[in-house]
Amino acid sequence: MLLTPLLLTPSLLAARQPTLMLHTLKSEIAATAAALVVEEGLEYGPAKRRALKQLALPARTALPDNDQMEQAVREYIDLFCAETQPAELAALRQLALVWMQRMADFRPHLAGAVWNGTATRLSDIYVQLFCDDPKSAEIALIEHNVDYEPRTVTGFTGGSVEALSISSLCQPLNENVGVHLLVYDHDDLRGALRPDAKGRAPRGNLAAVQKLLSTPSGD
Repeated sequence: MLLTPLLLTPSLLAARQPTLMLHTLKSEIAATAAALVVEEGLEYGPAKRRALKQLALPARTALPDNDQMEQAVREYIDLFCAETQPAELAALRQLALVWMQRMADFRPHLAGAVWNGTATRLSDIYVQLFCDDPKSAEIALIEHNVDYEPRTVTGFTGGSVEALSISSLCQPLNENVGVHLLVYDHDDLRGALRPDAKGRAPRGNLAAVQKLLSTPSGD
C-alpha cells in the first residue's frame, strides 16, 4: 500500500508559520547575543537582554535557551576566532588549574565556558568548591593573603551561594582574569556530577582539567 505524501496546504502552512517565525527569531537573538559573549565577554543572560535592545524587540520576546546560546557561540568562534581561541582557552584552563590546585582541599570543579570549551580571552573562570564548612574556603584565602571580593550569586541548584571573586594575572594573555570561587555544600556534589541533557559532564575536577590540557585538541 502506497502512502500519500503529506501536502503542506495553506491551512497547514498557516498553522506552522508562528512556530517557524519563533524559531527564526530565537536564532537571530542567539546569533546577536553570541557576538556580545565573544567580543565583550558578557554572560549569556546579559547578552540575550542586550541583543533584544539591539534588535529593537519587545522585552517580553521569547529568548533562546542556553543550549541554543552555546551552539551560537561555538559557531561564532568557528567563523571569526578559529585561529586565536584555542590558545586563549588553553591559557584560561591553565590558570583555572592553578587555582584548583591551590584550593584542592575544597573539592574544586571547573564549570562554565572555560570547562565546556567556548571561552575566549574575555571570559571569566568559574570554579565550584564543595566544602564541609562553608567558611573554610574564605578562611584559606585570608590565611594566604589573597585579595577577594565576596558576593552572593544564584548557583546551579537555584539557590543563593557565596562567590569569592579574585583578579588573577594570566601570563600567556598578559592580562588579569576574573576567577570566581563559588562555595557549595559538600552534599551538593552528588547532583553536580549528573550529565546534562546531551550526556556531557557539566563540570570537571582536577584530573579532568589536567586531561583536557594534556589533549592536543582540548576536548
